[in-house]
Amino acid sequence: MRLGLNVGYAGSEIRDHTELVQEAERLGYHSVWAAEAYGSDVVTPLAWYAARTERISVGAGIMQMAARTPAMTAMTALTLSELSGGRFILGLGVSGPQVVEGWHGRPYGKPLGLTREYVAIVRQALAREKPLTHDGHHYQIPYTGEGATGLGKPLRLITHPRHGVPIYLAAIGPRNVALAAEIADGWLPAFYSPEHAAAVWAEPLAEGFARAGDPGKAERFDVAVAAPVAITEVPEQARWAVKPALALYVGGMGAAGRNFYFDLACRYGFEEAATEIQRLYLDGRRRDAIAAVPDALVDATSLIGPKPRVRERLEAFREAGVTTLVAMTDHPETLRGLAELAA
Repeated sequence: MRLGLNVGYAGSEIRDHTELVQEAERLGYHSVWAAEAYGSDVVTPLAWYAARTERISVGAGIMQMAARTPAMTAMTALTLSELSGGRFILGLGVSGPQVVEGWHGRPYGKPLGLTREYVAIVRQALAREKPLTHDGHHYQIPYTGEGATGLGKPLRLITHPRHGVPIYLAAIGPRNVALAAEIADGWLPAFYSPEHAAAVWAEPLAEGFARAGDPGKAERFDVAVAAPVAITEVPEQARWAVKPALALYVGGMGAAGRNFYFDLACRYGFEEAATEIQRLYLDGRRRDAIAAVPDALVDATSLIGPKPRVRERLEAFREAGVTTLVAMTDHPETLRGLAELAA
């Protein structure tokens, strides 16, 4: 199981994590991952860190599909890959209806079909086997619909890629996870619980691998899990640092009845707690929602505690099929301790 570092996306101010990223590289970490919501973007920090390192891979976790056309994503992926010497990992995701429609001004639509078309276009563009064309429900290239001039023609990527670009998909719904296993090179699950992995994820992953028609794909498929990590003798304090994010996603990242993270918590067996968290959060009682997050949910989705406990959690994630554990931490000593335990 490889190790990665997740620097996330910026909150109220942008921070430079170069020293932390360089320490991860020195320790032999496989990758550093950044994200985007509706603040800092994901591409700029990855370019920033790639320019200040030599070996560590840089992963988008994720680039929002609504924010960029598939062709623009292919161009961006190509550029980051070539300038970094083939170290870029393209992680894609649809995000949620609130961000897609409320921030990007795009219809949320049908994410499964959109994702399938999007990935197919990106792969075709990067392959350069022929000029880019696509005639689908979500994308038409060249565009010939309303407002078209009729002057568009199929184009081929000018630049010749020297490196491949692996494509990962963020997914937590069963059908989305199956799609990731079918068409992607890796999977970026959120709030992954190794104890619940077999019951929740085994069937959709198997379905996707079967549809892919590639007998060896399951062995090559990267399950890259981002999880909070804290090596501490005071786990209670570390849990409280994790609870705000769980409350935000389970309680407020979507309307009642349309929240994928809420649904995931229910599939893990925390339906009663998730219902209370969501009720409090949507009522504007965010502190109460944070307090309602049970310790058991934090422990199920993180690696928190003294070294022996974190070592046990590492083994649990490994046995559940995780191939890249991406640590969510701001502390160099945690990176060093995790590398020691993993070794």
